[in-house]
Amino acid sequence: MRQPRQTKERREKSRFEIQRELRYKVLEGERTIAIGTGCTLDISSNGVGFQTETALRPGVLIELSVSWPVLLDDSCPMRLVIFGRVIRSSGRVSACTIDKYEFRTQSRTYVAPSSGGNDSRLLRWADAVRKEASKTTDACSRC
Repeated sequence: MRQPRQTKERREKSRFEIQRELRYKVLEGERTIAIGTGCTLDISSNGVGFQTETALRPGVLIELSVSWPVLLDDSCPMRLVIFGRVIRSSGRVSACTIDKYEFRTQSRTYVAPSSGGNDSRLLRWADAVRKEASKTTDACSRC
């Protein structure tokens, strides 16, 4: 009798299915080049799978702002803000790393950001990522 094939999960961390509304900003250089909305598909401690209105390019830096299902003090809505890099994209479904995250309180009404605006937290995080990458490149060039 033939045994069923075992598929090995390549991810180190378990992913949990969770569908929550999200907003995103994509950064290129010093400018926010895209903003939009979508929905999470799954999440782990290392990454998030999500669906957006349009396709995203792998490699771009991204900020996701995810509605959190639990209220602070049973009354205040929260958002999980994730800073990462898009590592995979197929059509409108993408996955990104979680390089940094923080919880923020959420206003009860949504005010859409302007498309050309810059987010100082996103820019500071992106600058730190670039500096770290240049240190690695400099260290490798000395070998």
